[in-house]
Amino acid sequence: MANTATPFRSWLSIPFISLGVTLSCSTVPSSETSKPQFAAPISPLSAAPIAEKPKPLTEVETQIATYVDEHRDEAVALLEKVVNINSGTLNFDGVRKVSDAFAAEFQAIGFEARWIPMENTHRAGHLFAERKGTSGKRVLLIGHLDTVFEKDSPFQKFEKISPTVARGPGTVDMKGGDIAILYALKAMHAAKALDGTQIVVAFTGDEESAGDPVSTARKDLVDVAKRSDAALEFEQGIGGPNSVTVARRGSTSWTLRVKAKSGHSSGIFSPDAGSGAIYEASRILHTFHEKLRGEPNLTFNAGLIVGGTMAEAKQGVGNATGKPNIIPQVATVTGDLRTLTLDQLARTQERMRTIVGENLPQTSAEITFDEGYPPMAPTAGNIALLREIQGVSRDLGFGLPDVIDPGKRGAADISFVAPFVACLAGLGPSGEGAHAAGETVDLASLPQVTKRAALLVYRLTHPNP
Repeated sequence: MANTATPFRSWLSIPFISLGVTLSCSTVPSSETSKPQFAAPISPLSAAPIAEKPKPLTEVETQIATYVDEHRDEAVALLEKVVNINSGTLNFDGVRKVSDAFAAEFQAIGFEARWIPMENTHRAGHLFAERKGTSGKRVLLIGHLDTVFEKDSPFQKFEKISPTVARGPGTVDMKGGDIAILYALKAMHAAKALDGTQIVVAFTGDEESAGDPVSTARKDLVDVAKRSDAALEFEQGIGGPNSVTVARRGSTSWTLRVKAKSGHSSGIFSPDAGSGAIYEASRILHTFHEKLRGEPNLTFNAGLIVGGTMAEAKQGVGNATGKPNIIPQVATVTGDLRTLTLDQLARTQERMRTIVGENLPQTSAEITFDEGYPPMAPTAGNIALLREIQGVSRDLGFGLPDVIDPGKRGAADISFVAPFVACLAGLGPSGEGAHAAGETVDLASLPQVTKRAALLVYRLTHPNP
């Protein structure tokens, strides 16, 4: 998204649990503030690097790449058209209009397009387009129709600000990526390379603010992932047009609620009065900080805290009342938790629960975790896809792509399918300022990522091109 990318070669820190390399963890028995000790992280680039000498493109691959170059102006014109349709997540009519524009394009190249309404999650719906076949791998291509810019935003229009840069809402997050998917498939269609393939395009209508419950909002996406062999997601290439994401952290939110015995502050710390809710919340947060931080790819943030005689936190707003001479009766803290693997998530949640349960006198506490985005762990299947796209980039003359630090990427729709299928993410065009007024897309990167995507899908769906 809008983060600054760090090439993988400079940080080399993904623990490859799924490749049989575990990130060991043990706690040194000493004081309450002792930290867990972690083994050195492992780099996936240390395994089976591909040859750096390019292979010549086949006749079909050359036709595909040529089509993309010859239709770059047409692709930009369609990008302008869909950017100028406001599709803020809560603008249901606008999301549907963008869907209709893309549906017509997919139908023209032999895809069956269907709209999946999502009123039961208080969102517009999703566009799925599919071709059925048996050639090679079954491929899922993921994009989204919505943007963060609602109808009342002053930022509404596509505008070219130079020959190679355009400004507009959703230009890079992620209508530019949607265009890359469409024109990659158009190029394959022109070269008669779609025949017999099994490809599903899934454009969600609520990526920027997922419907509730999330399990319902993403059920269709998960279902199609379970019958796919590879999932490719086309959000912004934050490391430039020749970058790729093989892992990204998941995100979930948590709420800590503390109760204590209230009374006059003159008695605080006595066996009968205890320590109060604010001290207990402080103890828990301090212990989180001292015992849990430092593990690679793990972060946990406390974003809001309220405490006193009465205290409530709801939807990012806190209210509290209290007096200096009254022991606080309640405290509430909300925050987030980001992890790279489901194992790391489960292990961290259990350690947090243990810390929460070690209460100060006359206090009690509980922590709950909300439904969130699962991590996209660095699996063996992801690395196999990485090798494929490395070969494609090399053969197109782009060189080997940089692999992005998972800590530099937020959670996204591909996170929901990652537990079920091999994945790559961040395959869209590059740009600046995603989610901010003035968001731009690098138009020169659009044909590059489109060609890369087209040849990757071609090679996945044609085992011996």
